Formats: sequence, structure tokens, C-alpha cells
Amino acid sequence: MVVVTGQNKVSGNPDDAMSSSDAEDDFQEPATPTATQAGQALPLLPQQFPEVVPLNVGGMYFTTRLSTLRRYEDTMLAAMFSGRHYIPTDAEGRYFIDRDGTYFGDILNFLRSGDLPPRDRVRSVYKEAQYYSIGPLLDNLEDIQPLKGEKVRQAFLGLMPYYKDHLERIIEIAKLRAMQRKARFAKLKVCVFKEEMPITPYECPHFNSLRFERSESETKLFEHHCEVDVSFGPWEAVADVYDLLHCIVTDLSDRGITVDHQCIGVCDKHLINHYYCKRPIYEFKITWW
Repeated sequence: MVVVTGQNKVSGNPDDAMSSSDAEDDFQEPATPTATQAGQALPLLPQQFPEVVPLNVGGMYFTTRLSTLRRYEDTMLAAMFSGRHYIPTDAEGRYFIDRDGTYFGDILNFLRSGDLPPRDRVRSVYKEAQYYSIGPLLDNLEDIQPLKGEKVRQAFLGLMPYYKDHLERIIEIAKLRAMQRKARFAKLKVCVFKEEMPITPYECPHFNSLRFERSESETKLFEHHCEVDVSFGPWEAVADVYDLLHCIVTDLSDRGITVDHQCIGVCDKHLINHYYCKRPIYEFKITWW
């Protein structure tokens, strides 16, 4: 029997051989786990789910069928419980979703039987439906109040591209004035006008015809900026000045800002000949505490 050994021949000084190999070992960095090794620590995919699924949504507990979570294919819940993704569990074995669970019951009720939430929870459930990408629920909610009315309101506000910027300006001016004066409230002047052309008492009956008869050069004679802090308008729609005022107050109130307003007159600036600016001026009072 022939035995073959794999001894390597070392030439030269044995100390030199040790210095070439051992020196590299001395300076070798500690081994770090590779991406493949790190992946082996995670549970194997696909993940298996029971037919009855216990859930922990932000500390609130729910139980539902797996088929309910998968009812609509293009939703986040269907993707989460498809088996393609790992869902962590809490100490009791419930599948954990790191989301406020206050309105998750309304989400499940829709997935189970198509039930819609009460009107006072529609806006909140709508936000959750957006998060979970439940298209059918979003469509249903958009067709009922208050979201249906909100779509109409936003269509009106879309006529004023700087509406949101003007709201921010109102807030910033009121905040700055209150801080400068160390006051509980601040007042500012806001102009809200629907028509672009100036109005005089005798012009009102013929306003529309006069408006279109004016040339571009004549129109520029009437252009001016009222002496106010913020100005909204003009726009062309059935909705009038009071409708826009309602939108302004509503949107400020939704941000927790207390606002009162009253008409304090008109601009009344002389423009040319017998024409005067008659845009209404409102005083807004913002109360901070």
C-alpha cells in the first residue's frame, strides 16, 4: 500500500517562513457575518399562517380569518400575509403590526362584510385605508359624507392655486404679531374678492358686459394691491365670498387655530375716473390661548 503525503517543501530559513504566514494572521481583521449568513438567522420563507389569525395592532388585539386579510389582492394586508414576508409575533404569538389599532376594527369589518364606519369616523378610517392600500374601501368612503362634500370643496379651492400658501401666511403673520406684542391674540386684514374688476354702485347692473368690453390696456389701469395682509381672489364660480370665508375658517380651525372674522369695510381706493376699488376687507382675529 502506497501512502502519499502532502508535505510542502520549505526553502530557506524556517523563521522567514513563519514571518510571512504568521504576520498576516496577526493583522487579519475579525470575521464579520456575510449577508448570506445573516439571512440564515431569519425564519425561512415563505412564512406559514394559521387559518385563524391572532393580531396585535399597536397593542390592540384582533382575531380574524386568513382569507379576510387576503380578500383583496392589491392591499398591504394581503401582501403582508401572503407568506412572502416575515411578520414578527409578540410574546403571546400574535402577529404584530406596528400601527395604531384604534380604527383597525373598521378595516376588518369592511373586509369581512363590506360594512362602512359611522360618519364621525369616516375621515380617520379613510387615512387607515390609505395606509393599508385598500382601494375598494377608499372608493366607498369617497362617495359618502363628509368626504364627498370635501371633494366638491377641494374642486372649488382648486380655482385658487395659492390658497394653502395664503393660509400659511395668515398663521405666520398672526403668530409674529402676537409674539412681538406679547398678546393673547393678533389681528390682521384679509381681502376676499370674487370679481377682478372694480365695482361702483351704478356699474353693478352692467358689470359683466363692461368687464368684457374693456381692452387689455384699460384693464391694467385697474390693477392694484389692496392695503391688506393677505388677499384671496379672484375666481370664477357660483361659490361666493362667504363660501370662501367658510373654507378659510374651517381649514384654520382644523389646525387648532381659533379665528373670528368680520367685515370692516371696503378698499375704496380711487383708480381712474369714477372707478373705485370695492373689494371687501375683513378683520381676522386669531386667538392663541
